[in-house]
Amino acid sequence: MTATADEYLTFADRLQRTGFVTDPWFDGHPRFDPGPFWLTAPEARAMAAAAARVAAAIDEAVRLAADEPACLDEFFALTPSQKLMFAVAAPLWHGVARADVFRCQDGGLQICELNCDTPSGFGETAALGATLGPADRRRGRDPSFALGPAFVRLVARAAREIGVRGRAPRIGVVYPTELTEDFGQIAAWRHLFASEGWEVALGSPFNVEWVAGAGGGRLTVLGEPCDVVIRHYKTDWWGERRPVWRDGFDFVDAEPLARPLAALLAAEERGRCAVLNPFGAVLAQNKRTLAFLWERLPRFTASTQATVRELIPFTQRLEVADPARLRAERGDWVLKSDYGCEGDEVILGADVPDAAWDDALRAALPGRWIVQRRFTPARDAEGREANHGVFVVAGEPVGIYTRLSRGATDARAVSVPTLVRGDEDEDEDVKRGTRS
Repeated sequence: MTATADEYLTFADRLQRTGFVTDPWFDGHPRFDPGPFWLTAPEARAMAAAAARVAAAIDEAVRLAADEPACLDEFFALTPSQKLMFAVAAPLWHGVARADVFRCQDGGLQICELNCDTPSGFGETAALGATLGPADRRRGRDPSFALGPAFVRLVARAAREIGVRGRAPRIGVVYPTELTEDFGQIAAWRHLFASEGWEVALGSPFNVEWVAGAGGGRLTVLGEPCDVVIRHYKTDWWGERRPVWRDGFDFVDAEPLARPLAALLAAEERGRCAVLNPFGAVLAQNKRTLAFLWERLPRFTASTQATVRELIPFTQRLEVADPARLRAERGDWVLKSDYGCEGDEVILGADVPDAAWDDALRAALPGRWIVQRRFTPARDAEGREANHGVFVVAGEPVGIYTRLSRGATDARAVSVPTLVRGDEDEDEDVKRGTRS
């Protein structure tokens, strides 16, 4: 069901009143739908289990890479700053992640990536959950009801692990303050921490400092000491910024953020401040990790091999793929850059003509791209595919953020509430992704 204009205005007002959605429209079009999107309990359990399995596979890949530092150059082509981040944090990389899970036409599941650096969608999920009325909750279960509490427990545990006892932890949230799209997520986190009575300092990387002194020094955000820093600023932005195309323009701000990065790494290395997500995410977020899993498949445990074969589309580094095959089978492949996100620097071969595909393959810089076998998601009556973003916190799946789109999931995708119908009362109107 698509809301009428008046229904959407009412719904948009409810969203904005939560404080977690700043703009319910994108380019003049609704960003949300009152929905909800229905899942059966077995479907929700299968998606949760799949996300947890892929997170475990990524963890094994990160640990293997940490034991083989040569692969950071040879396979991943990390920059000096990126290698420094990994050296300080590895094998730690995980705190909260979001697996993009798709149900395919054949009924199986595929996970095209695990967003584990600065995963978004937390604010939208919280806002959509808040709009669910009593009638919705009588009919189904919100699979994201435990997401906020799980995130709070993660942060509290991180504070305990660096020795915070007998007082509330002091939290810093570091994010790109000049960008507006994640303001709702920051607001949702701040609300969670304030509800616990925790002090929160918000700032950009340029507000981060290491202050030497008694007790080994401390990390501050806008002058406020912090025990835990929530890092919602991408690892590839902390380091050297490089173009991904042969004819791409150099970044004006290409140099690494040396001073704030050094402050955070020093605090993390000395155990004076916990960083979430840890900087080891610089490798886990890199899409070439999916190629690493496929190309080094025999090196992994039997359970990880099964996970890769069942749940992750076949993935290769572009430079080792057969160019003739990619051109002959254009419609079967997707080209992705190593750190592109939300549809950015993603080219579906099926959506472009031969000439554009050839140009992209030639222009892509070696060491920066992967190709991934395309899969065919199931679509609803309006021709939209569902990207179920399954949140994984400390290894456990705790929420589902659903977006609907007719093509690649990007800023034009429509976010909808997700509800799960229990096994005992499933009926015909909620089977396999049917919208009520």
